[in-house]
Amino acid sequence: MTTERAPALVIGAGPAGLMAADMLLAAGFPVILAEAKPSPGRKLLMAGKSGLNVTKDERLADFVPNYAESAPWLHPILADFGPDQVKSWMYTHRQEVFTGSSGRVFPKAMKASPLLRYWLNDLGARGLDLRLRWRWTGLEDGTFHFATPDGPRAIIAERVVLALGGASWARLGSDGAWAPILAGNGVPLAPFRPANMGLRLDWSRFMVPYFGAPLKSIALMAGGQRVRGEAVITAKGLEGGGIYAVSRAVREGAALAIDLFPDLGAELITERLAARPAAESVSNKARKALRLSGARLALVQECARPLPSQPEALAALFKALPLPPCQPAPMDEAISTAGGIPRTALDDGLMLRALPGVFAAGEMLDWEAPTGGYLLTACIATGRWAGRVAAGWSGA
Repeated sequence: MTTERAPALVIGAGPAGLMAADMLLAAGFPVILAEAKPSPGRKLLMAGKSGLNVTKDERLADFVPNYAESAPWLHPILADFGPDQVKSWMYTHRQEVFTGSSGRVFPKAMKASPLLRYWLNDLGARGLDLRLRWRWTGLEDGTFHFATPDGPRAIIAERVVLALGGASWARLGSDGAWAPILAGNGVPLAPFRPANMGLRLDWSRFMVPYFGAPLKSIALMAGGQRVRGEAVITAKGLEGGGIYAVSRAVREGAALAIDLFPDLGAELITERLAARPAAESVSNKARKALRLSGARLALVQECARPLPSQPEALAALFKALPLPPCQPAPMDEAISTAGGIPRTALDDGLMLRALPGVFAAGEMLDWEAPTGGYLLTACIATGRWAGRVAAGWSGA
């Protein structure tokens, strides 16, 4: 087996790994970037299919709390490279950006491919040694082993940044296969958990005609959270931005309820229902007084039959429709994952305490954030931080 020595090694060619390689190259180090897949940035490209949301146009004081319990230790990293810096960085990579009505920031091209193409060309021109189909298979006595198209290979590097993603979307490269390798080298790990995922519900046959139907202008409530958003009824349950926002609370055992009329108070709903003829059916009252029909009415019938006839009780139901017990979608279908390398296993430079000279970044780290630009910003920011600190590493 061939073994080579390198000044710098990065494993994983997603946003965090590319940014770490960028920083190491900027510091003057030749960099080998090993990627298990046939092409880099696959999850980034997938994210760009629905519009590449690179960050959120918020003050840092409003941005950082979205990382919940991870906010304190991520704060200096995001202060170094947060929303403003991400926007500036996009322009330096020939990508004009705009801010949508919700504050989310997108490239004008919307897609990820122009950004990735420019970035890779720039890194290549600066000497990046990108090795595709190089899957990391083990670590023994400081030697990193790989399965490659040319057979087993090994690298001994002075400094290493790991950026292998979490454990969702395995077909795009984030399969969590690195966890046993690190655990076997003394790195403690937090169990993986799905994050920003859809919810699974067992619908009756009466919901089949509404599969694919959107639920717009609703508010979702779970575990003390109340989020305005949208959802989509699917054959498996519920998906959509509003669902992802409350998915952590549901994952942790909270019940889910939906306010079907977040812009109307319960008293006004009661008045409108009470004004309908007493002989009308409950469904007709809801349809004519509140324009409740289609998928929204079907959801009410699915979750709350028999419906109460009293206007006050019916109004209360519409303001907090309880859904049956929900289960998180499987981890491989989640947008992101929680778990991985905990803060206690890292020093302030994101170096693994058990493996001096080895740093970690991106979704390998045990932090969790909602969609809306927070995920990509933290991946880039931690990759930048780890790459810069790794460049200054001078330990034995």
